[in-house]
Amino acid sequence: MKRGGRKNNKASHQLSDEENTIDGKKMKIPDEESIRDIQRADWGNLIPEIVLHIFQHLPLLDRAHASQVCRRWNQVFHMPELWRCFEFELNQPATSYLKATHPELIKQIIKRHSNHLQYVSFKVDSSKESAEAACDILSQLVNCSLKTLGLISTARPSFMDLPKSHFISALTVVFVNSKSLSSLKIDDTPVDDPSLKVLVANNSDTLKLLKMSSCPHVSPAGILCVADQCHGLRELALNYHLLSDDLLLALSSEKHVRLEHLRIDVVSENPGQTHFHTIEKSSWDAFIKHSPKVNLVMYFFLYEEEFDPFFRYETPVTHLYFGRSVSKEVLGRVGMSCPRLVELVVCANGLRPLDEELICIAEHCKNLSAVGLGECEVSCSAFVEFVKMCGGRLSQLSIMEEVLIPDQKYSLEQIHWEVSKHLGRVWFPDMMPTW
Repeated sequence: MKRGGRKNNKASHQLSDEENTIDGKKMKIPDEESIRDIQRADWGNLIPEIVLHIFQHLPLLDRAHASQVCRRWNQVFHMPELWRCFEFELNQPATSYLKATHPELIKQIIKRHSNHLQYVSFKVDSSKESAEAACDILSQLVNCSLKTLGLISTARPSFMDLPKSHFISALTVVFVNSKSLSSLKIDDTPVDDPSLKVLVANNSDTLKLLKMSSCPHVSPAGILCVADQCHGLRELALNYHLLSDDLLLALSSEKHVRLEHLRIDVVSENPGQTHFHTIEKSSWDAFIKHSPKVNLVMYFFLYEEEFDPFFRYETPVTHLYFGRSVSKEVLGRVGMSCPRLVELVVCANGLRPLDEELICIAEHCKNLSAVGLGECEVSCSAFVEFVKMCGGRLSQLSIMEEVLIPDQKYSLEQIHWEVSKHLGRVWFPDMMPTW
């Protein structure tokens, strides 16, 4: 018996030298010569295009370390194609989760590649030091011609904490030297009207996207200057206090291209002390006539008593988000005045069911395809009727389970099947996490 066992073990050993089994498949094991060929491979002789592709997916510090492997990889590290798109991450390590761009690397990039930079963004934390570092870099970009620029604050105040003159001076360097900016994102910054005039004077023919929400030093006249001169503008994001009848009419002129996306943030910082003006219906009508396919996105962060100027007549909003509590009356006005509505999100309402309001919205908003409801209440019967009226066009339906109130007709267990039937797909209400 022992002799037979030894014979079987030997046979098994011989078999494993030639093949191995992985997931039920027999795989060839490389012989010693193949292994030596792999070990002799010269990674330094990879064609530059492959190394460039690898470098483009590496974090900056890893990219810099890889450039020290050999002369060829170092040459790829300095290829212009590698530096066309770049994000500077600036932070104070003790107060931020961001992984900062190494200061020495920043110096090297600016010294050798400032004229290659085209698509640039700055991501800074809330510290004044990080915002100052971003401005220092901006002021050095005198030999570049940027196509896109984004200033991103992960938390306030950041850029708003800087002396206005220091920020404007640095930003103007880019505006003057670029000449071909097509995209500019400068939310939460102290940009002002004179700096926007510099932007327009040098980039009016190329600017297509401008995002500048929460820029308190810009006036309606400043943004109107941009609209009057930048006829190729297709996307615009701003606060409601900058929206005016004159701006909508400027965006509706024959010289101006059709706007594709307009985002308006309606924000109240001091309850009861903020006055919100009314936009004339004729201005909205002219705007929609010129840009009939525009996405008009409105974010509301108001207190209930501040909604009086809104939704008094037809408003061409397509995407509507209520970040604070909104009354039944306002939602009723939405149903009667927003026929273009595509998406509706209500984060909070109160303790009065929204049955009639949802039915009204389903009846009059024929394009509605996405709905989200948070801290509010709807009876199960009214919700089923709402879904039945909207039908399969509701591609997104996010409703917290706590929103649905059981009644005599439907329980929470029954509503899942009924809603799924009318949607034509399986649907469940969202559950509140219990951790």
